[in-house]
Amino acid sequence: MNATIDRAGRLVVPKPIREAAQLHPGTRVRFRVLDGCVEIEPVPAEVTFKRSGTSLIAVAKTEGETLTTADVERTLARSRSESASSRLP
Repeated sequence: MNATIDRAGRLVVPKPIREAAQLHPGTRVRFRVLDGCVEIEPVPAEVTFKRSGTSLIAVAKTEGETLTTADVERTLARSRSESASSRLP
């Protein structure tokens, strides 16, 4: 799929890509350039974890923000990755 950047620097992400990446209006994204390619990824939602019985529940730090399962999974993956890297010598 192709798209064109307009004069203001805006880019419309094609709908099939938005759907596959679970990008919705208001989703914050991060840009990165690696080996001449531009990568765009959703910024994980900022959450705190609260214990409820034997479970941990992710609670959005931004009031009114609804977390999707994908948001929680990305946040857990990031948290696990950061935890693992902090244990390296």
